[in-house]
Amino acid sequence: MDAKKLLGKNIRRIRIKKGISQEQLAMRTGVTQSHISRIESGNFNPTLDTIAKIAEALGKSLTSLFER
Repeated sequence: MDAKKLLGKNIRRIRIKKGISQEQLAMRTGVTQSHISRIESGNFNPTLDTIAKIAEALGKSLTSLFER
């Protein structure tokens, strides 16, 4: 699995486990809901800053978003 797909899968899994909608995550990170959707689909290469914001909003470390 490539890094974008793995990242997206992990973000989605963690977000759902925490009961957070894409819209809520978008509001917490300052990006649009469609941006979150593209990241979760694994078809978009987000910046490191965006990934860090997502990790913080989910209460996870940056590296945990890339764990297999």
